[in-house]
Amino acid sequence: MRGESVLIIEDDATMRRVLADNFRHEGYTVRTASDGAEGWREAVDVPPALIVLDIMLPKINGYEICRLIRERDLEVPIIMLTAKGQEPDVVLGLNLGADDYVTKPFSMKELLARAHAHLRRLRQEQTETYRFGDCELNTCSRKLYRNGTEVALTPKEFDLLAFFLRRSGRALTRDQILAGVWGSAAWVGSRSVDRCVTMLRKKTEADLHRPRHIQTVRDVGYRFETQVDDDIGATGT
Repeated sequence: MRGESVLIIEDDATMRRVLADNFRHEGYTVRTASDGAEGWREAVDVPPALIVLDIMLPKINGYEICRLIRERDLEVPIIMLTAKGQEPDVVLGLNLGADDYVTKPFSMKELLARAHAHLRRLRQEQTETYRFGDCELNTCSRKLYRNGTEVALTPKEFDLLAFFLRRSGRALTRDQILAGVWGSAAWVGSRSVDRCVTMLRKKTEADLHRPRHIQTVRDVGYRFETQVDDDIGATGT
């Protein structure tokens, strides 16, 4: 969408200018930062729609910026720029919460295409409305309604419920849930998932002893079912 904001964090002046010129040509509003500390401030002061992030930066490197952004629960897509052949860099960046990467030297058309795709996906997610049982979750307003009445959710409860709904029908391990909802926060353990599930069940299930939607998968984790038969339930944790 024209006018969306892109933050480019790149210390090489020539590369930074080329990236900025190309994104502006595509109709984006562009902000730039020449080091990691400046980039981090720009990212949190006015969160952009997309971040293009170099790994090797002065003051704060790209890995640390990525980690800090995810710890703030910012959902902005991050495309990392990495040197050719540095596969461990790519893996580390993705594990810290980056959405994608391009390898230098790269095709500007490819980078722009990936940026368009991530922003299109984000727009779709932000306008999704999910219905299950007597509940409705609107991901744009971040509100849950049950029988037409709003039900208060904490930020993590919303994130977990949205995570489940986008993966309806799939058995999810606690580690997958931790990575997808809590990110790299080292102090969080699997019991945090269980506690959050318990609270969500209280707010969405008619019978806590036979939950119909957030179902326990023994020795694995959980599975969310949007469409369930009246006689189907599962034992909760």
